[in-house]
Amino acid sequence: MDPLDIENRFAFHAAPTEEKRDAHTSVRQSCRQLADFLNEKVPDGREKVLMMTHLEEVMFWGNAALARQNPQSTSG
Repeated sequence: MDPLDIENRFAFHAAPTEEKRDAHTSVRQSCRQLADFLNEKVPDGREKVLMMTHLEEVMFWGNAALARQNPQSTSG
C-alpha cells in the first residue's frame, strides 16, 4: 500500500471551507433523519441495532470521503 495513502487515511482532515463544513453537516443531518424514520418504523431487535450501526457507518464513510477528497482528483 502506498505510504501516502496510509498517511491520508489516518490524518486529521479539518473542513477548510464553509461549503465543506456544510456538506459534512448535510450528511449528518440526512443520516439522522433516516435514523429517526427507521427507528419509528422498524421493531426493536438485533436487526434494528445492526441497521443503526450500518447507518452510522454510512455517515462516517460519507464524511470520510468528503474529508479525504483530493481537490485535484474526483476519482475514488
